[in-house]
Amino acid sequence: MKFLADENFDNNIIRGLLRRQPDLDLVRVQDIGLSGENDPIVLARAAQEGRILLTHDVATITRYAYERIASGQTMPGVIEVTSDSSMGKVIEDILLLVSCSLEGEIEGQILYLPF
Repeated sequence: MKFLADENFDNNIIRGLLRRQPDLDLVRVQDIGLSGENDPIVLARAAQEGRILLTHDVATITRYAYERIASGQTMPGVIEVTSDSSMGKVIEDILLLVSCSLEGEIEGQILYLPF
């Protein structure tokens, strides 16, 4: 599984994920020159690279993700994490998905963490 962390995604979660699984394929929006870009552009880049988007943006990303699906565009998946979630629980849940999911299994879905 490959991930793209949205611009405001908690860097402590990112560091925790990479500490637990150093080979995790995870990049941040900031790392690929998309800082400040709007949600549809971020989702398009995630789709282009086959990356599941990690976000705290429950308000708008969901709408744009469903619009991509409705228009027949690819959408590798979105994982929405509530901002008041336990960091440890979120890390465990993401790593559980990585270890138990097949490639492409989250395609076209929006998952909410923690489980």
